[in-house]
Amino acid sequence: MMTDATSRRKSLVRLLISLTVVLLMFFTTSANADTAAAKKWVDSEFQPSTLSKAEQMKEMEWFIDAAKPFKGMKIKVVSETIPTHEYESKVLAKAFKEITGIDVTHDLIQEGDVIEKLQTQMQSGENIFDAYINDSDLIGTHWRYGYVVNLTDWMAGEGKAVTLPTLDIDDFMGKSFTTAPDGKLYQLPDQQFANLYWFRYDWFNRADLKAQFKKLYGYELGVPVNWSAYEDIAEFFSEHVQEIDGKAIYGHMDYGKKAPDLGWRFTDAWLSMAGAGDKGIPNGKPVDEWGIRVDENDRPVGASVSRGGATNGPAAKYSLRKYMEWLRKYAPPGALGMDFYQSLPSLAKGNVAQQIFWYTAFTSSMVEKGTAVVNDDGTPKWRMAPSPHGPYWEEGMKLGYQDCGSWTLMKSTPVDRRKAAWLFAQFVVSKTVSLKKAHVGLTPIRDSDIRDESFTKRAPQLGGLVEFYRSPARVAWTPTGTNVPDYPKLAQLWWQNIGEAVAGEVTVDTAMDNLAKEQDKILIRLARSKSQGDMGPKMNDERDEAYWLNQPGSPKAKLANEKPQGETVNYDDLIKAWREGKAK
Repeated sequence: MMTDATSRRKSLVRLLISLTVVLLMFFTTSANADTAAAKKWVDSEFQPSTLSKAEQMKEMEWFIDAAKPFKGMKIKVVSETIPTHEYESKVLAKAFKEITGIDVTHDLIQEGDVIEKLQTQMQSGENIFDAYINDSDLIGTHWRYGYVVNLTDWMAGEGKAVTLPTLDIDDFMGKSFTTAPDGKLYQLPDQQFANLYWFRYDWFNRADLKAQFKKLYGYELGVPVNWSAYEDIAEFFSEHVQEIDGKAIYGHMDYGKKAPDLGWRFTDAWLSMAGAGDKGIPNGKPVDEWGIRVDENDRPVGASVSRGGATNGPAAKYSLRKYMEWLRKYAPPGALGMDFYQSLPSLAKGNVAQQIFWYTAFTSSMVEKGTAVVNDDGTPKWRMAPSPHGPYWEEGMKLGYQDCGSWTLMKSTPVDRRKAAWLFAQFVVSKTVSLKKAHVGLTPIRDSDIRDESFTKRAPQLGGLVEFYRSPARVAWTPTGTNVPDYPKLAQLWWQNIGEAVAGEVTVDTAMDNLAKEQDKILIRLARSKSQGDMGPKMNDERDEAYWLNQPGSPKAKLANEKPQGETVNYDDLIKAWREGKAK
């Protein structure tokens, strides 16, 4: 006969077995639900992809498994507001939650606010966001201060279990932008876009306008290779053509309001386009496009010409003069008082012939049917092409700017939250997702994506974007590099000093001299504080400017002729050369 104790033990065993079965059923159902969610997204949203659907599902199964320890966690990430990040915030965060169970709030704020939040977290150690998408322009800052996670070591060590095996770092076109002089990767590219030359392809191909231009200037109307040709074309449309189809037209577009975004207008490689820096890709060495010189150990030694820098050199002052001259003489009324955001809709109005400094991030807004710059069949009336260069530019120098918004992990973020955020960061750049995201935001990050057949088919509607990113020319458009040791502190000096010149408060010479001196002051403070250790500034003593101007490379002495003969190239010939891999 069974005792009461034996009966209780058997009842307890039956209860445990029942609970185990229930738990197994729960987890099996949950896993199946995650897989079903992944299949739904792969079938309905994540197309096209460079992967097969089976390969996409294999990636998604990895995310489901890797995310199990973090299921139910709520994390916060942040980025600037552009269409690519809107897609991540509104669509991909939802997909990630359904597939992994991790709830992501992806905040969208202005770029300056992103940097401010990042600074606050660096200085306070408070975990404001679990991951940031911030420009790779801060690579010099991140590498020197040591506040951010070294991703190379993270992926091989503490973050190995949550690092996607198929991430394929070498496929990222912006890998070199986020790699520091120590060879380590500090940021993971999420989107990138270049500032290129934009022009009205339809107007440039009109026989009457071509003949008129040739008669006036002695060479063909086409894509300007140098600033001399850009200036001639601006003058031609503003002063000689004046109107097309009864509408007043202008030969140039820009903005000039004294505001923080005026700084981007210059730090985004305007001086390098003029030719102020040294040769070197991705950035000039020893002098970069900010005019900051570094020594053989990549330690900043000065921005002023008197210290071997070029921020106030002849090429830099020339570039500011040309910017101000063109803005006043050839841009539409009101441009001088516009900020970056106010100027964006201008080209879509259809009354501007060209713009020397145009961000491809806004391609999506320039291909919308019904706008004045799009044909009835959906093809653009405009094209994008390589930026023209100033008279100080030399072969082997960078030719323009390329933004590379990149995922950045902070050491101040708790490890479990950092791992969960890293999973989301990889999810939105994974090969399962990245091609569709590239089609939505037109800010491609993977070489495999831009070479996909889907972009070949779409290329005629994108005005040269696909051809540019497939060409060998793309390597000459790069972000701010590692010569800049503290981007937030130094960047704010640019709009303040240049804004004074644009407003007529000081001369061009005074503005650039002041900018160079103020940059030197910050470099000196960083050197004294020793906050960046052996990677921080180690300033050169001041010398007579003539000493440096007579040395090879940058800073460069003033040219006797800053307006050489204008030179242009036929756009269709350029595109053909790109497709054949012949044009640089």
